[in-house]
Amino acid sequence: MKIIQLCLGSIATVTACHALAAESPFWSKLPPLPDKEGFASMFAGGSGGALLAAGGANFPDKKPWEGGKKIWYDTVFVLEKPDGAWKVAGKLPRPLGYGVSVTHGGGVVCVGGSDAERHLADAFRMDWRTGKLDFKPLPPLPQTVANMSGALLGDTLFVAGGTARPDSTSALRKFYALDLAGKSPAWRELEPWPGPARMLAVAAAQDGAFFLASGADLNPGPDGKPVRTYLKDAYRYTPGKGWKRIADLPRAAVAAPSPAPTVGQTQFLVVSGDDAAQLTTTPAEHKGFPPSVLAYDTRAGRWTEAAPTPAPRVTVPTVQWHGAWLVVSGERKPGVRSPEVWRLNP
Repeated sequence: MKIIQLCLGSIATVTACHALAAESPFWSKLPPLPDKEGFASMFAGGSGGALLAAGGANFPDKKPWEGGKKIWYDTVFVLEKPDGAWKVAGKLPRPLGYGVSVTHGGGVVCVGGSDAERHLADAFRMDWRTGKLDFKPLPPLPQTVANMSGALLGDTLFVAGGTARPDSTSALRKFYALDLAGKSPAWRELEPWPGPARMLAVAAAQDGAFFLASGADLNPGPDGKPVRTYLKDAYRYTPGKGWKRIADLPRAAVAAPSPAPTVGQTQFLVVSGDDAAQLTTTPAEHKGFPPSVLAYDTRAGRWTEAAPTPAPRVTVPTVQWHGAWLVVSGERKPGVRSPEVWRLNP
C-alpha cells in the first residue's frame, strides 16, 4: 500500500508527486501489444494463467482530424507470462470494442460493445486452455449498449450507463446485474443510481459494494449532435441496501481505466481520465490526459491524491493479473492509441 502512503493527502501535494511518476517503483511496463498503434477499449482479462486482450478500435492510416477512418478489430492476443511475448490466440466472433470485460472463474466475460455500424447486446466468455481459445455464449443484455462501465462484485457482474446507439444524443440511466455463478444466469434490471445518466464512467467493486464515479451525460446540441456534460458525482450501491451518494470527485475522470484498481480492502483508484481541461484544444494540439490519480477510501468517505501515473490513458480496460493491476493499451490523446501495457503494483 505504499503508493497510497507516499502521496495521499491534500491536493496541494500533487506537484510534488508528479516528479515521482517517471521513476515510481509502483509502475512498470509489460511487453507492448504487437501493434504499432494500439487500441482503445479492448476486452481484457485473465484465463488459464494467461492475459488475454481482444478487439478494440484505432485509426490505422490517418488520425481523425486528418480524415482517418476508425477501424474495429476482432484479434485476440495472449501473453502467457509477464516476461513472455504476445502472440495471436484467435479471433472474436466479430470486430468489437467499447464494452465491459471482467475475469471470472478462470475466463474473461465480455459484455456489450460496438462495431463500426451498431451497438450490441451480446455477451460471451473467452477461455484460454492448453493453447486453445474457446468461446461460450452468455445471456445477452436486455438492450444494445456500449460505452458503459462495469465491475464484478463476488460472482455478480454489475453494468451501468452507456449509450444505446452510435448516434445517441442521450446517455443511459440503466443498471443491470448478472449472477455468473447461477445455474441459469439471467440479467436483472435494478434501480439506477440517484443522479444523471452517464457514459464512460468508472466502476469499482470494493468493501462489499459497487461504485460508480464520474462519466459524461449527453444532450443534443444546436446542430443535433451530442454534447457532453462532464460529471464529478459518485455513488455506492450495496446489495440489499441500495444506492447512496458519496463525495464528489475533485475533478471529472471521464473514460478513466475501469474497473478501477483496488488497494487493500477499503480503497480504489481513479487513474487519469479526461478532466475536461482541454475541451477547447484542437485534437492535434492536445497535450494528453492528466497523470493525476485519485484514491477513494470507502470507510473514511473521502478522495485524496495518490502518486501520479507515468502513463495517463482513457478508454482502457484494467486486469488484475499476477498480483498487480494492468492498464492495457488505450488512448494517450484523442484519436491516438498506445500499444503499451502498464503494471501497477501498489
